[in-house]
Amino acid sequence: MPYARLSGYYLFHFAALGALVPFWGPYLRDRGFEPVAIGGLMAILMGTKIVAPNLFGAVADQRGQRMPIVRVGALIALLSFCAVFWTEGFWGMALTMAIWSFFWNGPLPLLEAVTFNHLGTQVSRYALVRVWGSVGFILAVLAVGWWQQEAGTEVVPIAVLLLFGGILSSVLLIPDCPHAQGTTEHLSLQRLLQRPEVLLFLLACLLMQASHGAYYAFYSIYLEAEGYPDAAVGALWAFGVFIEVLVFLKMHRLLHRFRTRTLILWSLALAALRWLIIGSFVEVLALQIAAQALHAATFGVFHASAIHLTHHYFPGVTQGRGQALYNSISFGVGGALGSLTSGLLWSAAGASWTYATAAGFAALGFVAAAASKCR
Repeated sequence: MPYARLSGYYLFHFAALGALVPFWGPYLRDRGFEPVAIGGLMAILMGTKIVAPNLFGAVADQRGQRMPIVRVGALIALLSFCAVFWTEGFWGMALTMAIWSFFWNGPLPLLEAVTFNHLGTQVSRYALVRVWGSVGFILAVLAVGWWQQEAGTEVVPIAVLLLFGGILSSVLLIPDCPHAQGTTEHLSLQRLLQRPEVLLFLLACLLMQASHGAYYAFYSIYLEAEGYPDAAVGALWAFGVFIEVLVFLKMHRLLHRFRTRTLILWSLALAALRWLIIGSFVEVLALQIAAQALHAATFGVFHASAIHLTHHYFPGVTQGRGQALYNSISFGVGGALGSLTSGLLWSAAGASWTYATAAGFAALGFVAAAASKCR
């Protein structure tokens, strides 16, 4: 298996996410955008995941090749991002973000499918490849946090552009790997989506990511408003992902020891607790550290469990579209719903109600996962 080359993609992709998620909101604020506009623009980053992964997945499953499509997407993402530096106004920024995020988000589920195909029968070891994404996220958060504190938010798009270049370089080195031929060739995506447990599982994923909307769009702004310096904000983000790294390193053991359903239910319950702590006790550093430690469950354990279950539910020729559905429904629809909701609530109701709503999303996700009776 080309472990190093696959790991390189995850490192650069999620390093770009680490440069975007904590710092793009403050960057937009300093460009003059209001909270509602920031919520809308951040929703675009999530919203393109609704369409892009499904389109990329459908084309890849039809052609039987994934890496050529991934490489084209990475190149267009890099070139179109350059427009950020001279774009003005909400609609101009919205269009620019829609284009580059479409071609940035689209290839990810195809890489997930390629990774699982390279893993073969060792699918529980996916987390050992994916962990490099978390490492990249940590390095980017720390580096961009320091750089921003020294030079201001205008360095954020420069960092993202460099990391997009790293993504393109990495995908040029990854060999394609088709799915194994077998008895799954007759399966149709429509038939799989008629299974109640699959639909409820995808609903739980949607609600989990909706609960993260306030965190991704406004956590940095929230901390800064309470007097946390940029370096402390970056350190809190990095700590959460550091704990996530530890979980990824042990995730194959957790998947062998516990049912996937159990891991998903615990993750959703802890997500509700996490958002209540953040919304109610922002001034207490120790509790913010504890809340960030829960990122290990709300993202690390949940994502590894969910993508493992997606691989189980969508075998063979449905792999690309199955991974695309997971990404688009959870990070796309769920992420956009969470970003838009938090953007509307932030100014109208305040931070406490915004994070209470996020906890409500996680609680509803727990109900959906419990009803799905997934394996």
